[in-house]
Formats: sequence, structure tokens, C-alpha cells
Amino acid sequence: MSAASPSNLPTTGTIAVDLRPLVRTVTGIGVYTRSLLLELAKRGNRRYLGLAHGPVEGAEEFAAAGIPTEIQPAPLGVIWQQLRLPKRLAAGDVDLLWSPHMTLPLRCPVPAVLTVHDLTTLLFPDHHRVKVRWSVYPFLHASLDRARRIVADSKATAADLRFHFPDCADRVEVIYPGVDAEFRPGLPDEIAATRAEIGAPDGYLLYAGTLEPRKNVGAILDAWDFLVERGGLVGLAGGSTPPLVLVGPYGWGGPRLLERIEALKPKGLIHLGPVPRARLVRLFQAASLFVYPSLYEGFGLPAAEALACGVPTIVSNRSSLPEVVGQAGLQVDVGEPAALAEALGRLLADPGRARELGLRGPEQAGRFTWGRAADRLDAIFAEAVNS
Repeated sequence: MSAASPSNLPTTGTIAVDLRPLVRTVTGIGVYTRSLLLELAKRGNRRYLGLAHGPVEGAEEFAAAGIPTEIQPAPLGVIWQQLRLPKRLAAGDVDLLWSPHMTLPLRCPVPAVLTVHDLTTLLFPDHHRVKVRWSVYPFLHASLDRARRIVADSKATAADLRFHFPDCADRVEVIYPGVDAEFRPGLPDEIAATRAEIGAPDGYLLYAGTLEPRKNVGAILDAWDFLVERGGLVGLAGGSTPPLVLVGPYGWGGPRLLERIEALKPKGLIHLGPVPRARLVRLFQAASLFVYPSLYEGFGLPAAEALACGVPTIVSNRSSLPEVVGQAGLQVDVGEPAALAEALGRLLADPGRARELGLRGPEQAGRFTWGRAADRLDAIFAEAVNS
């Protein structure tokens, strides 16, 4: 594909953006949509219009950036996408639809660009609620056929797309997401204040993300409990194992973890649940280690955010996570039950190694910028309209 310079691209009129990821609960796809759309708007090459089925988180921020939003109320996002969105797109004032949420309307009256974050609904259907499966899977193949350009978050996701849907192979391009600038190494007094606030003055292990089986949270609990039962290793608190802090909402199968989490709290586990974004940043900055042994990730934004904060990071060696951490993180084979506990123990026992990884993190995370992503996506929009 051609890679035209964004400054030389013709204005393509108005691009409609599917803002379903910013309605109700905002997850990683919502962060992606917000950050990338705001960065795109800075370029001034084209106009953007946000469309959704309910109140949009951050609508005021979009308005300040010159991005109006419209709401056509519907009880479910998939109903809105398939029935109401096509009628709005047919009004004649939109040149292109960008869907950052995996699927398109079956009847789409304008050219479209599609972002595919992962293929979990295909590869791990049992790890999703029925509502999620039926809002994605029945429409995925048709959406890939319909899209003029397809954006994948990583080489791993692009490879999955090309393998399972070979007809779309020549329309797939990798554009890595970015890491927001607020994720940066914390200052010593900031770190101390956060640790004191949660009752872990000597540091803690952190997991941030949805609490569900695909994220392999059970393996984190097993590994941490194993180290605690062994009496800890030479670590951050005079030889004891640091507390484990869990941040994020319960997802599919999450309630099954609740009993285990509650049982481990007396041993030092701290479960904070969902937290505001500003606090999430502080929790990343103050962590001693970040652990993210997910079974499958389209990109793995929390791992990149931990790297940006200069926190030593342990991930699984699966899907996109090796791309994300490179040589700045420790990769483990999650197929080996003892591997995660061994990796945690190794870094706790070797502060020098942990410090070295932490210092590498910001440089690695610097590869992932919203500016770079917006430049390439801006070019793809022009290609899609003109193809």
C-alpha cells in the first residue's frame, strides 16, 4: 500500500466514527478510540463526526476538539449499529465510516475502515459472554469483506486475520496503538504516597485489567500464593513477598475468581476494583513489578503502559505480548504452571535485574505513539475513500 504524507493528502470531507466503545463501561477499546480520535482531529485534514447509541464518555472533550457527537438511542449497541446507523450514514453528509469496534453494519452505504483488535470471539468464544459473542461473531466475516481497509493492532493479530480470513489479507495493515503521555515514571514522593495510601509502603506486585480467565488471573493468584507460602524470597520487604494488587472490573467468569480473591486477602492481596484513570496511572507508577500473563492479546495496552512508567514487567510469551515488551520485559511460558512463580521470584530476588528492565521500559514504550498511529490511519482514510 502507498504511504502518502498526511500533509499532502486531500481532505476527504466528513468521517463518521462509531463511538460504541465510549458508551457505558469504557475498556481498552474505548481508550484506543478516544486517544486516537483526538490525535486525528489535531491534523485538520478532515472533519469527524462521532455517532453512538447512548451518552458518550468524553463528549465534552470531543466537542472542544471540534468533533460533534450525535446519539440515536437504542437499547443495545448492535441493534443501533445494524438498524439505526445505516440510516444515519445514508443522509449524504458522510464520506467514510471508521469503526474501531471490530464490526460494520451489514448494510453500509459509505466506504468503511475497520479496526480489528483481536479475534478472541473466534479463538476463545467460551471466554466471552453470549451478548458479546452474538454482537461480533455473526457480523465479523461480512465486515471484513465490506471494509476497504482493515487495521490490526499488532503483527500477531494481522497474522490471525490473514490465516482465518485469507480473502482480506491484502487489505490488512498493522498500526500499533499509542500510550498516553500521562503514563510516565513516577517521582519518588509520588510513589511513596501511593504506596502508603494502599498500605504497601515497601512496594507491591500489580495486575491491571479485566478479571477474567483469558487474562490468566488465576495463574497470577497461584504464583503469588506459592511465593507467600514459601515464605517469600529476597525481595522488597526484608525477604517477604510483596502484596499483590488487583485493579479492574470483573469480566466473563470473573465471579468465579471472587471467592479465591477473598480467601487470599488475609495473606496480603489487595483488590481495588475499577479505579479512575488518574489513580490508575499512580498505581502503575508505584508498582514494584507488573504482571500480565494473558493467554491472548491483540496488543496488550496495560503492558505498554507499565513499560512507559518504568515498571519491570512480566508477560506471557503468547500472541502480541512479545511485540509489546521486546527486550524490556520478561516473557514466560504460561503453559508451564511453575514458570510464572519462578519469574516473579527471580525478579524479586534480583533487584538489579528488575531495575535494568524498568530502565528499558520507557524507551520500548516510546515506539507506541498516538501521533504515529494517527499519521498512518489518516493516510488510510484517504486511500479508502479514493480506492
